This record gives sequence, structure tokens and C-alpha cells, in this order.
Amino acid sequence: MVDFAIRIEGLGKRYGDVVALRSLDLEVPRGSIFGFLGPNGSGKTTAMRILLGLARPSSGSATVLGFDVVRQSLEIRHRVGYLAQLPRFYEDLTPRETLRFARGFFPHDPDHAVEDDLAEAIDLVGLRDKADHRVGGLSGGQRQRLGIAQAYVHRPDLLILDEPAAALDPIGRRDVLEIMRRLRGDTTIFYSTHILDDVERISDTVAVLHHGQRVAQAPIEQLLAGSGAASFVIEVRGEAEAAVARLEHLPFVLETQTTALEGRTRLRVSVDDVDAAERHLLRELLKAEDVRVTSYAAHRLDLEQVFVDLVEQVPA
Repeated sequence: MVDFAIRIEGLGKRYGDVVALRSLDLEVPRGSIFGFLGPNGSGKTTAMRILLGLARPSSGSATVLGFDVVRQSLEIRHRVGYLAQLPRFYEDLTPRETLRFARGFFPHDPDHAVEDDLAEAIDLVGLRDKADHRVGGLSGGQRQRLGIAQAYVHRPDLLILDEPAAALDPIGRRDVLEIMRRLRGDTTIFYSTHILDDVERISDTVAVLHHGQRVAQAPIEQLLAGSGAASFVIEVRGEAEAAVARLEHLPFVLETQTTALEGRTRLRVSVDDVDAAERHLLRELLKAEDVRVTSYAAHRLDLEQVFVDLVEQVPA
């Protein structure tokens, strides 16, 4: 039986006439890296604020680590680390002082154990050489890494990260994703983002939110598998119509789309049996006279295609 770090059932939130969340259901397995994906304004931050006890739901219920978000929010805050989308720090403190200050809000062992926690968090985010410099002198990427260290310094069972890499350059994003990857298995990571590539690179499971409602939740590979159909992209020279005619009579071919290019034609062939297609598709094409195959490749759905398909199905 799966143990869930977060369970949400029928969660709704209204601000006057504005509906921020619509009967949201969500289950986040313990130990996973869970991507909470959606366009800006889709309700991701509202859901996170409710989980942290910073906002009250208008309807429905949610538990975090088994604790009710309305009645037991203090217990939740002791066990959860949170990184806001734009973390703020005291500019005159050092990272070590910042983490010591943050660690003081949580129950702890004797002082030597606290210092061990500080050292571990500093090493985790790669700030050992900056640990005793002023925070005001840190770069944007270093400040974001400090934010993760601050969220993790009390070794929480759950990290909730709101757009942890959204404002960073490619190197900063890479560093943040690597930190999240290192934490895999040590803690559950629930993070919101609209950067599709990041989700595909590190997430175990993904939920897609749009207009305040969940439109999908699945392991990343299952989501990318889509309906089970696959496609092959083939470029040919010569009589493309003859090639299409040969393909369309094959029982595993669902559809063939053609695009005219300079001196050649691109065929996108959708199939419902990948194994049969791998054995017969190219062989059938090579039988066609006056057709020369110049490239042939299986096409894998990417998360951007899946995401767009999902959100376009949801009425505004």
C-alpha cells in the first residue's frame, strides 16, 4: 500500500467571485519528486499555501504527512521545509548565520547537532566557500541555493518548493535541479513549476493543473506515453504519394501526415503497434519504386506536447 506525503480531496478555494481551486484531488507518494505543473495563475501557489496552513480552503480537505491542514497546521510546519518563489534574506547576515537563525525555529538536539545540520545544508547546496560571506554579495543562483538550504536545514520529511528554478539562468537551473536530484529518497519533494524541461528531467510523478483543476496526474513515463499510440518520422525523395499509399494499407498504421520540404517529403506515421511498425514499416517503404528513404526515426512525445494537449481541453 502506497504511503502518501500529501493527500488532497475535493479541495476548493474562492476569493470572492474568483475561483482559484476547483475540487482538486491529489496524491503525492512519500519519497518521490513530484512536479506540480501548470501555467502561471493556474492555482499552484494557492494549493501550496493551503498545504502550509497559510490559507484556509473554502471546501474539501487535505493532509500533509498524515496531519490535517486546518486543524494541525503547527505539526505540519515542524515537519515541512518551504521555499517561496522569491526568497528574502537579511542582507547583512552570512549564509551560516541565516541557516542558524532559521534552524532556531525548530525543535533540535544539543547545539553540536545543530551545527552539524548547518554544515550538511551548506555542503548540500555547494556554498561552503560562501558560508561566512554576506548574503548581500551572493548571486541570484547562490541565493536560490541558500533558500533550498534554509528549507532543508531542519531535515524535514517534505520539501515544498514554489518555482525553485524559474528566475535562474541555465547554469543556476542546472545547480538547483542537481540539488533536488541528490535529495531523492531522503525526503519527499513537491515542487511547482511551468518549466517543462525541468519536470521531464527529474520528476517521478507529475500533476497538471489548469484553471484551478487537475487535468492529469501520472508517473512521468506514463504521461509521456499518452494514449499508447506512437509515431515515426520519415523523410523521402521521389513519389511520396506512392509511399503513403503503401503505408495506409498496413493494419497498425492509424494516420499518415505529409509535409512538403525542399526536394523531399516528411511523413509522420502514427501507429498503434510499435513492435509491428519497427519490423515492417521501413521494409514496406523500401519496396516502393521511385521512393528513396533519406531519414527514419521513432518519435517520442515530449512533455510540451502532452501539456498543451491537456490544457487546451479545459474550458476557460
